Amino acid sequence: MKREIAILGSTGSIGRQALEVIEAYPQIFEAHTLTANNNADLLIEQARKFVPDTVVIANEELYNKVSTALEDLPIKVYAGSEAIAECVEAEPIDIVLTAMMGYSGLYPTIRAIKAKKKIALANKETLVVAGELINKLVLENRVEIIPVDSEHSAIFQCLTGEEFNKIDKILLTASGGPFLRYTPEQLLSVTKADALKHPNWVMGAKITIDSASMMNKGFEMIEAKWLFGIEPNQVEVVVHPQSIIHSMVQFEDGAVKAQLGVPDMKLPIAYAFTYPKRLDFGGKKLTLNDYASMSFEAPDTNKFKMLQFAYDAIEQGGNMPCVLNAANEIAVAAFLEEKIKFTDIPILAYKAMEGADYIKNPSYEDYVATDSAIRKYTLEKIKSL
Repeated sequence: MKREIAILGSTGSIGRQALEVIEAYPQIFEAHTLTANNNADLLIEQARKFVPDTVVIANEELYNKVSTALEDLPIKVYAGSEAIAECVEAEPIDIVLTAMMGYSGLYPTIRAIKAKKKIALANKETLVVAGELINKLVLENRVEIIPVDSEHSAIFQCLTGEEFNKIDKILLTASGGPFLRYTPEQLLSVTKADALKHPNWVMGAKITIDSASMMNKGFEMIEAKWLFGIEPNQVEVVVHPQSIIHSMVQFEDGAVKAQLGVPDMKLPIAYAFTYPKRLDFGGKKLTLNDYASMSFEAPDTNKFKMLQFAYDAIEQGGNMPCVLNAANEIAVAAFLEEKIKFTDIPILAYKAMEGADYIKNPSYEDYVATDSAIRKYTLEKIKSL
């Protein structure tokens, strides 16, 4: 039987590549549900090509446009964030790929877990914001989460077959982004266009900016804590500009396992869809002769303060990672709209963490309230910059 896939965020970078995997193996996979936020045109194009059971556009103002464009096809069309959360519960769905951007992915992921769906997790903010809650729900519902982030997929692959061996530490690799060799003074004048020029990966705008600030790596450290049951001090971020080793695991005997591959997100996507089997999805294979050398170095947390803030937030715990995520989402959006400087992002994050109401043992409702309050707080701080 075909595996029915729900793609939350089908018009984003991960969603588009997931559809390429599905297209390569139509005898194995079928797109059951596609959702998008505002990109109605691409969602319509995808729906007409893959003819899913269900399509959801989050922006309710675009419902008529999408439903009219698809009225000649047997596709159910809905709109709104609640519809996205409801659609993941559909009985035929086998796997939910959570590829929505940011905090918006939390609620539908919770609904999918409660519906006992296998989760292919590409939305790291779900675990950053509410990792303790998500892990509790996963255990209660006996649901499997397979990570899709290239780094966490690499760690997951390294740990396969190592269930009885103790992890000493995880070596989480980072490209360093476009500003790896910039001085703090040079960072003061970087532009949106500069920040969007990632040296290795093709990603969406928000995650590309997070990579440039190394916030993305901080979030991945927090995600690794919850996915693999380790402490933050067991996650060592290592700058590896070539992006060939996607991450490594060191065991208690000193042995280190690494997962290598070309920078292509279709590999971890396909692996999440078919684990424990692998498929040849037609991607480029790694040829080590193309890489005469590979280098590694420690990150500069004085220059990339967001990485240090992530360690600070998870050490404090409670709702503090939620605070950091909310402030970062607002700050990055403002930078992309060219309302603030790149170096204002860590300033806003610090102010939010300093001014937030701390909750040691937050409920889901506390996360929602924290997210809302910090977004408003950060928007006000932007006005004063």
